[in-house]
Amino acid sequence: MTDFLPSASSSSSWGIRPVLFFVGALPVESYPFFMLLALAVGILVFLYYLKKLKKQHSHSLSILVAALVGGVLGAKIPIWLTQYPHIAEGGWNIDTILSGRTIVGGLIGGTIAVQLIKRKLHIQQRIGNAIAPALAAGIAVGRWGCFLRGCCFGMPTNLPWGVDFGDGVFRHPTQLYESLFGVIAFLMLALLLKKKQPDGSLFAGFMIAYFLFRFFLEFIRVEPRVLFGLTGYQYAAMVVLVYYAVRLFHSPYMYGHIAG
Repeated sequence: MTDFLPSASSSSSWGIRPVLFFVGALPVESYPFFMLLALAVGILVFLYYLKKLKKQHSHSLSILVAALVGGVLGAKIPIWLTQYPHIAEGGWNIDTILSGRTIVGGLIGGTIAVQLIKRKLHIQQRIGNAIAPALAAGIAVGRWGCFLRGCCFGMPTNLPWGVDFGDGVFRHPTQLYESLFGVIAFLMLALLLKKKQPDGSLFAGFMIAYFLFRFFLEFIRVEPRVLFGLTGYQYAAMVVLVYYAVRLFHSPYMYGHIAG
């Protein structure tokens, strides 16, 4: 969901566990807690594989900062634009800044930012194979914040694992589906990284797998349909899939397999 939700402390009837715990009288909300945890896990995984793959570079910190800034802006700007009337009415506050974000926008924004900083600093080295498992781990952790908060949920379902987020309707826990995707993707990437892989191939593979998964997940998510019954995220996913399909088709790796 891209809708802004009220502060968990003022809307405790919605969500599985909007307030994770208290530090004294201060509520620690599940959404920002898991977002920060996902960020920390992602950074640690990235640094681990950067060292393991011997891709450490004097500009590694610059690339990491660019990825974080681009990812945050990519995740937030679409939300701010689509929810501007709501923001203008309620005013800017800490909840407006922290609440709501889109993984789709974050992945696109982070990718663009990394490419821009690499071009500016004339960096030829490719580190996508270290970024891919970090993204997968971050998604696996971060989506639990969405689940506990009660955002990004799915359509009503009669399946036995349907979840009531507070309105008496059992829905697809699409947040957990996405978290499971992150776990599986991370394990597969970790297994593949035990052997040498073509530079950037795992990042491209992860992006294709995630956006393909997300395209189909959108059919059971509660999101506005913008055209021909598809959501904005599905159109964004199609653009990304076409981009990486073209890149893959024209890559030396693909030509090598076709030739021999």
